[in-house]
Amino acid sequence: MELLITLCICLILIIFSSTLINYIETQAQPDKFENADESLWWAVATLTTQGYGDIYPITPIGKILEATIAIIGIGFVVLPTGIISSSFISTLNDQKKSPIVIQCTCPNCQTLFQIFIKNT
Repeated sequence: MELLITLCICLILIIFSSTLINYIETQAQPDKFENADESLWWAVATLTTQGYGDIYPITPIGKILEATIAIIGIGFVVLPTGIISSSFISTLNDQKKSPIVIQCTCPNCQTLFQIFIKNT
């Protein structure tokens, strides 16, 4: 569920930042930010911290927006990794807390008994 929430926030951030950069940079660079597709490409490249350099802002506000989106992008790259790691650790801890159960049968009287071993 946490990964789905992270994905939704990431998509909202991509749409929001592409809209902002299109509004900010279209007047200064009509050939680079000519449509929503180009702005969306810039937002994805910046948020994923790829930064291909084919499209970049030249206005001061656009540069500030790009730096902000790049810094936020670093967090969004690490966030799913932390969520997955936390889930693995939680699963391992749950397995460690449950005792190991061994079922045995007495060879003489055929009585079934269980041995519980605390897993640490």
